[in-house]
This record gives sequence, structure tokens and C-alpha cells, in this order.
Amino acid sequence: MSRLTITLDDELHRALKETAARQGRTITAIIEESLRLRGLQDSESARALVAQARARARLDEDEALALAVAETRAQRGQ
Repeated sequence: MSRLTITLDDELHRALKETAARQGRTITAIIEESLRLRGLQDSESARALVAQARARARLDEDEALALAVAETRAQRGQ
């Protein structure tokens, strides 16, 4: 397992420690869960998810890309 050093605001660090103690969990477990809930995945898992979504939508790669671009532009008002 890799190690990571991060800098947190004192209030956020205190809240994280309190939450871990209250839930009987480690800070690491809380951070890992938060990252997963935000959708953070390794590239292989992300590719598999995209392939699964594309298959469900019955789109090939070019059609999926065109749809994604069109929807992004529509959201941006372009």
C-alpha cells in the first residue's frame, strides 16, 4: 500500500479525526470511501465502466464520443 502526505486546514483535520473516532473507523477508510464516492477509479476500471455504458446504450465508440461532445456543448450553451 502506498503512503501519501496531505495538508489539511486545521478545522477540516479536526472534523476528520472526530468523524473517524465517532464512527469507529480510520481516517484512511474515510478518505478512501470519499474518493470512491467522488468516482475516483483507476484507468482500467474507468475504461470498463465506459465500455459497459456504451454497450448498454448500443453506441460504438464514434457515436458515444459524438454524443458526449454534443451534450457537453449543450450544457455549456455552445
